[in-house]
Amino acid sequence: EKVKSNNIDVKIPKSELEAEEKGAEEERPRESDSNILDVSSDYPRDKHISIQRRLADLEKLADLREDERKPCPLCPEEKFKACYSHKLHRHLQNLHWKVSVEFEGYRMCICHLSCRPVKPNLVGDQTLSKMGAHYHCIICSATIVRRTDMIGHINRHVNKGETESRFITVRAPKSSYEVVKESATDVQVLPNHSTPQKTDSYFNPKMKLNRQLIFCALAVLAGERKPIECLDAFGATGIMGLQWAKHLRSSVKVTINDCNENSVTMIKENCHLNKMKVKLNIREEDNDETVGNGEENSDTIEVTKMDANVVMHLRSFDFIHLDPFGTSVNYLDSAFRNVRNLGIVSLTSTDISSLYAKAQHVTQRHYGCNIVRTEYYKELAARTVIAAVTRAAARCNKGIEVLLAVALEHFVLVVVRVLRGPTPADNSARKVRYLIHCQWCEERVFQKEGNMMEENPYQQLPCDCHGSMPGKTAVLLGPLWSGALFNTGFLRRMLLEAVQYSLDEAQPLLKTLVCESECTTLKHFSTHSPGDENKQEECGVYIRTPNTSAESYLVHGKRKSEEVLRSTAKRQRAEHSAEHPPFYYNIHRHSIKGMNMPKLNKFLNYLSEAGYRVSRTHFDPMGVRTNAPLAQFKTVLMKYSTPTYVGAQAEGPVHLPGEIQVGEEVPAAVAIKVEEADLAEDDESEVSATMFTQPYPTHCAAD
Repeated sequence: EKVKSNNIDVKIPKSELEAEEKGAEEERPRESDSNILDVSSDYPRDKHISIQRRLADLEKLADLREDERKPCPLCPEEKFKACYSHKLHRHLQNLHWKVSVEFEGYRMCICHLSCRPVKPNLVGDQTLSKMGAHYHCIICSATIVRRTDMIGHINRHVNKGETESRFITVRAPKSSYEVVKESATDVQVLPNHSTPQKTDSYFNPKMKLNRQLIFCALAVLAGERKPIECLDAFGATGIMGLQWAKHLRSSVKVTINDCNENSVTMIKENCHLNKMKVKLNIREEDNDETVGNGEENSDTIEVTKMDANVVMHLRSFDFIHLDPFGTSVNYLDSAFRNVRNLGIVSLTSTDISSLYAKAQHVTQRHYGCNIVRTEYYKELAARTVIAAVTRAAARCNKGIEVLLAVALEHFVLVVVRVLRGPTPADNSARKVRYLIHCQWCEERVFQKEGNMMEENPYQQLPCDCHGSMPGKTAVLLGPLWSGALFNTGFLRRMLLEAVQYSLDEAQPLLKTLVCESECTTLKHFSTHSPGDENKQEECGVYIRTPNTSAESYLVHGKRKSEEVLRSTAKRQRAEHSAEHPPFYYNIHRHSIKGMNMPKLNKFLNYLSEAGYRVSRTHFDPMGVRTNAPLAQFKTVLMKYSTPTYVGAQAEGPVHLPGEIQVGEEVPAAVAIKVEEADLAEDDESEVSATMFTQPYPTHCAAD
């Protein structure tokens, strides 16, 4: 028959046309059975001939030739000459079919055709291209030489969720997705959702506590003013924004953003899975399941596909959460540019190696901060992040108030309230200082304010290590945030929200944070502090609490007059005069060799009885936050420690010399003896411990 193509008559044998039609009729039912659809207009090409379902399909390609001797469809004639059908069947089965790679019912057979040129060989003036055996990928049309590499290549496609082929559209089976439920919210994730470098839908179940704390902070802000516009700048699966919209409903207008197209597609699917409507951008196409820009609905989530810096530059928000992979310093300037007054910015930093002083050069590069590994390294990490936040806010003429700072094993979470104006910006910038840290005894103190150089900066440290030890004993760390890390009133309201929404994992941590902010023990914890019985004030905003009187009122994010702001600032200074002391001591780090320490809760009572403020800290399970100097801390610890060896006196407190009482300053000589006892050998430690456990003779005291 004649077929007219591009104004040219082409003669095609009738038998070939019938064979092609017959093959096409056999292909259609097989494709429908395996949920593999034909290609859209974007991918008009057909699959490669080496990709077949059955061995018989390969033989049919050779049957198109009417000769008795049939060539191999996957080998050039110089490699395999035409032969009879029984030899061809054995060749196809042994050389091509047995070493094929299977995927979704298809076999990717090895191909010897001139599809993949290898390095050319120069012979005289001619260039001969040597061809090699290879596989054709059914998904991305890549040519790969080794079978093991081909299997790994297909597995990487499956893990990334890339199952749409250039040749055929392979629909990902339902079994390849996992549905994870958290806080009454369902999300679909890929099998490798816990590996951020290799997946577009990163979901970490260990960050559940982080998500609950951020939700509580947003719920508190939603109680101050409604509705609020909140942004999840790095959506991934959209789990966080879905929880906001599902529980807070009409109080929030949620925007979930991600720059990855596959992540945006999964966010939309998860919205439909949770019966939420999706509001798309004007640029995106509308369909039946989306809501136009004119419609407003409490169950509507806006999904955007932009760079996080771009979306924060274009729009204003009341609440912004940043949770990139690694450091978040690259997005701070954009976050503070358009955030509204008295709004909240929360950021989760997962670059633990740099913040926890394992990669100090990275800390210097990202945060412009010099740190070393100390016993209080987690609090050092939180103050490093807050210092970077403070500088970014000050560049936008904004100040901050730290509401919450948490540093756990996997992340550092910082939540700050934004105060617009140059005066709050200056006040916040003044709280960024350097820290003087003694490397011998781990005593620390913030450098005094001022620009004048001191003749001997070691005088600011309470310890006497510089005078008794050779060389330089202290290092300068920072710049760090020197202000408070917690706001007690905000934490109490977060605890109420956690109880209301049954967030069980966040409640114990919030109770610890409240006690840490007030520097009290847990047995003195109460839901409402006595100082806040009538009203709570934060940043010039009065907040109603369950025990507030009718005189309290609520300001919906409006700026007050200058007189009211001055009066509230005076009250704030009075309230913050008793803020928690910076840093903490690890009781194991300062234990005495050869002595048993008292229980931690008992030791807290002993320090409290000595007249010091004391509390536990979430940064370290064996840490003690107190305003006692390190020398007094060691004195109380030594007094109530008991010896571990047999034959000593009955268990009881260790008696100190008569001249030294708890609550008084310890002379340098006694402190040096304690240090020598810590560094002594095992046999010498028993002797020194006996000396400390028994009272001094009267002649020794007189000497």
